[in-house]
Amino acid sequence: MKKKDIILGITIIIIGLILMFVMKLYNNSQGDEVIIKVDGKIYGKYSLDKNQEIEIDTEYGHNTVCIENRKAYMKEADCPDGYCKHQGHISKGNQTIVCLPHKLVVEIKVNDKSSGDNAKLGNNNVSKDNDSEDELIPDAIVK
Repeated sequence: MKKKDIILGITIIIIGLILMFVMKLYNNSQGDEVIIKVDGKIYGKYSLDKNQEIEIDTEYGHNTVCIENRKAYMKEADCPDGYCKHQGHISKGNQTIVCLPHKLVVEIKVNDKSSGDNAKLGNNNVSKDNDSEDELIPDAIVK
């Protein structure tokens, strides 16, 4: 084993540890709002600061998303498998709850404080500025 091989190995390990640390910091950031999408379209945006229950009745079925103590979870769902009710509480950036039979995604978003959009969104306040950006990025691909 050459000296250069050892240095290369140590460098790769250090870079990997730095990347893991940065990813952990990013994933542990507390979310600011809950975004609910049905069939890829925004159903509503809700503040994590306000405890509430959101009833979602669509052509696909009924769900109840509950926000309590800055955490969101699926309280009720009439889907056949009920997996969405067992996905637990979410509160950190980019965490999701998915109900595939109802084509429903509950997602935690962290507002970028540098963009000047510091307003907390209330019940069903949909921002028109972010709609076009959200529509360009698929959140799921279903066959």
